[in-house]
Amino acid sequence: MLTFEPYGNPTYFALLGVALLPLMIGLLYGKRSRLYETLISIFFLVLTFGGSKWTQGVALIIYILYEVGLTWGYAVYRRHKNSGPFFYLMVILAIAPLTIVKVTPAVENGQSSLIGFLGISYLTFRAVQTIMETRDGTLKNYNLMTFLQFMLFFPTISSGPIDRYRRFEKDYRSVPSREQYLGMLQKGIRYIFVGFLYKFVLAYYFGTMLMPKLQMMAMHSRGGFLDLSWPVVGYMYAYSADLFFDFAGYSLFAVGTSYIMGIATPMNFNQPWRSPNIKDFWNRWHITLSFWFRDFIYMRLVFWFMKHKIFKKPTTTANVTYIINMLVMGFWHGVTWYYITYGLFHGVALMVNDMWLRYKKKHRQSIPHNGFTQIFAIFLTANLVCFSFLIFSGLLNKLWFN
Repeated sequence: MLTFEPYGNPTYFALLGVALLPLMIGLLYGKRSRLYETLISIFFLVLTFGGSKWTQGVALIIYILYEVGLTWGYAVYRRHKNSGPFFYLMVILAIAPLTIVKVTPAVENGQSSLIGFLGISYLTFRAVQTIMETRDGTLKNYNLMTFLQFMLFFPTISSGPIDRYRRFEKDYRSVPSREQYLGMLQKGIRYIFVGFLYKFVLAYYFGTMLMPKLQMMAMHSRGGFLDLSWPVVGYMYAYSADLFFDFAGYSLFAVGTSYIMGIATPMNFNQPWRSPNIKDFWNRWHITLSFWFRDFIYMRLVFWFMKHKIFKKPTTTANVTYIINMLVMGFWHGVTWYYITYGLFHGVALMVNDMWLRYKKKHRQSIPHNGFTQIFAIFLTANLVCFSFLIFSGLLNKLWFN
């Protein structure tokens, strides 16, 4: 049986085009067939998790049943009670499979967990946010079948973007007007073509052609200060470009396919390399992930710290929460020193950024702000981010410990 990585080759796109055509015709005439959407979702999920990856498919089915049981059970419970300890227990249980998947390679010498599958992180984010919004009362009408569609929406299942249940439900239960859908169709097709440029041309050049050569040169140039060399610098920029174009390209495929299906999945990137500071960068880079961490970890920790008066100063609360938030993000990527250091680096960078912005606000008369300073800020931010991506890449681990 054939298996395909989502958006990985021309055959996948050919099958995608054929499968989406009836749906496009229906939406143009104001009809949405939820049955057909379900069938093509199942078809592409089988293509992704079938064949040689059948164990991942089994893990996905068990995981979905598990998370559906948790979210549905909590939604029923929340109609009558609102116990804090029970809520925390539900969140811990929802996160538990992902935690096992992330920790297993660290304790089993690189061996992957049997319950892992492509996209488990993003499905966990969806399940956890559903539980949290149910607790908050912002999600009042939990629908089991809509939740299943939300979790198993095939364009975004493997690597996001991370949608929100209420936003998805609004699109899923409505049909755009012909004019609206023509606009979505135009955007969707454009996103897919730009995605081809990003992923199959630019990411291929930086990731497949350039990075291996630079890595080899970096390994052969060891011996200087911390084994750093100009090839390491070149690798840093090449890796940063590959990371952006590969992931942004995938995200454009996912968003473009979603638009063609009449679902306005949020964008994941918004010109991140034009960011004048690190906070603005996280408002532009992997947006749905950074906003998820902001809304469901950072803001809730800030509220909890302030409610219990853990710290006297709001700035201390914010700084501590920056560190915790970004460390969690580092651990989420994997239990290795370079992922954790990457998270810590960004936590400290956000602290320093806030300190600078406060200082700048107090001394705005003496600190120039013009076109040159704006360009310098963008240049500095981009290079700090690229350095963090060098840490994230794991090349330093190979240079220092291999």
